Amino acid sequence: MLRIINNFLKKEVRKNLRKNQTSQEIILWSKLRNNQTNQKWKRQVSIGPYITDFYCSKKLLVIELDGSQHLDNRKYDKEREEYFLNLGIKTLRFWKNEVNKNINGVLKIIMEKLELQPHPSPLLKGEGK
Repeated sequence: MLRIINNFLKKEVRKNLRKNQTSQEIILWSKLRNNQTNQKWKRQVSIGPYITDFYCSKKLLVIELDGSQHLDNRKYDKEREEYFLNLGIKTLRFWKNEVNKNINGVLKIIMEKLELQPHPSPLLKGEGK
């Protein structure tokens, strides 16, 4: 069976992306890592044919930081988001300049989304005891 999350074939690409992060990815990662949002995040996770900037598996949430190249790639971004939605994964998008100019506003939106996003498979009554 094909592995959808973190396919081994994309390992080197993911590793290279982590080594060559943008300054905005570094800034946001410094706020997401070490459980600062009360959630575990991973960076540069492959999901199917795509690689995400940040992914929270518990909340099935992807965060993407977009630069100006995304103005020309809207169709690609839409297809990507639809692919994730078919897996039950939601996407939050921010412009890189938002991270530079308003990191607290970005974090506020992320925290609000995390609170609204239910766990993908809540325990049935009586489970987990």
